[in-house]
Amino acid sequence: QVQLKETGGGLVQPGDSLRLSCAASGDTLYYSSMAWFRQGAREEREFVAGINLGTGKLHIAPSVRGRFTISRDTAIATVYLQMNTLKPEDSALYVCAAGKPPLVVGDSQSYTDWGQGTRVTVSS
Repeated sequence: QVQLKETGGGLVQPGDSLRLSCAASGDTLYYSSMAWFRQGAREEREFVAGINLGTGKLHIAPSVRGRFTISRDTAIATVYLQMNTLKPEDSALYVCAAGKPPLVVGDSQSYTDWGQGTRVTVSS
């Protein structure tokens, strides 16, 4: 089992940037991908970005492409979500997930382990 801990959320103004971190601990050896999802006011879980831990291949949701990117530091088992030019509609609980193959990157049901999330609020 793996434990995922997200940090980096907060209250920012429109146009600001934030970097979220997701630190994985435990048995991470067999996980092939990690991703960020977000849950807004309607509690629907929306895919934001994913990364293949082996190849580094990125998957970015169209709604945030060009503003957000995901990266990994395998040495410390941490995945980052860099969020630029934040908008009020980006406000949500951002949750980190990890999964094993076979996996569909944008499908939340493909992921077996989830963090508690870190809240991002974008408001003037």
